[in-house]
Amino acid sequence: MKELDLLLEGWLERGWPVADATRRQAFEQLLAEADPQLAAWLIGGRRPADAALAGLIDEIIRIRH
Repeated sequence: MKELDLLLEGWLERGWPVADATRRQAFEQLLAEADPQLAAWLIGGRRPADAALAGLIDEIIRIRH
């Protein structure tokens, strides 16, 4: 999905360079998720149960705005 790509690329450009190892690991974990799940979290307003992923989702959404 193009919108997901744009969201993830935005964080990769701005967030990755300053991210610690834990945040980078969460991003890699996020990339392993299927597109429908990513869309539910990043576009649909749903929240992952995992706190690290939820924090990263919040960060990605903030960077978008």
